[in-house]
Amino acid sequence: MNVQLQKLEDFLNQKVALYNQPNFITLDPVSIPHLFKKKQDIEIMGFWAAMLAWGQRVTIINKCKELIALMDGAPHDFIMNHQDNDLKRMLNFKHRTFNATDTLYFIEFFKTHYSSFDSLEDAFLPFKKNDEFRTEFVELSMATKTEKENNSMVCLSSRLAENTIEGNLNYFRSYFFSLPDYPRRTIKHVSSPLQKSTCKRLNMFLRWMVRKDNCGVDFGLWSRIKPSWLICPCDLHVDRVGRKLGLITRKQTDWQTALELTDSLRQLDPLDPVKYDFALFGLGVEEKFAKTF
Repeated sequence: MNVQLQKLEDFLNQKVALYNQPNFITLDPVSIPHLFKKKQDIEIMGFWAAMLAWGQRVTIINKCKELIALMDGAPHDFIMNHQDNDLKRMLNFKHRTFNATDTLYFIEFFKTHYSSFDSLEDAFLPFKKNDEFRTEFVELSMATKTEKENNSMVCLSSRLAENTIEGNLNYFRSYFFSLPDYPRRTIKHVSSPLQKSTCKRLNMFLRWMVRKDNCGVDFGLWSRIKPSWLICPCDLHVDRVGRKLGLITRKQTDWQTALELTDSLRQLDPLDPVKYDFALFGLGVEEKFAKTF
């Protein structure tokens, strides 16, 4: 490792140690799943908190707590055992463009999934599964895609279920919208590399579920997806800091940008590159990147 890269690693490792701790998450959406002990509650509210994570963090947390209250403080139990009449309370739930229609479909998906599987991790894993539940959701535009138009080979529809993080994310989206009555309006809330999205919210959720370091932030509940496979969540703050540090050179911000950033971080830690999300986000939000290395 050259001297400049070693300096960067030392600098970012210091920031990881500073921000990868419970005191830093009070105003972060990851605080929502930390309200629970039951694995399925952690998964459900972790996923929901990640999907609602746009806008002011205080608002995101308050809306998640509102949603928890609507589910009587026990998301998994409510989802599995509610009566149709119980869903009426959801009709006024809204966060920005996420509305009651989206909320009800999320509940329906969770109930269907957890009726067959113990963990939400299975929803990201191809080649499993319950054929009665799963039918392909493929956008019409995929039929006309060419290899050059896709971000990478795994984005070809013929390789939708390939077992890489790209494949896992593409597969999850197809699985999530596999119920016959999915609302078209809800599609915009769940991204994938096929849409050339950075998939920030899904990558953030995967970080929470997969990373294992016993620091009290990420949960490490899942074992079949490995920390070394993860892609760094690339939001505005992480993107800006990554560019300032020379970790990103691509002009636009899309899925390839997230891959480039993560490849750069793998030079510092190939087994756990996404731990540096703490450093990059903390530098951007808490420090406005005022310090140098």
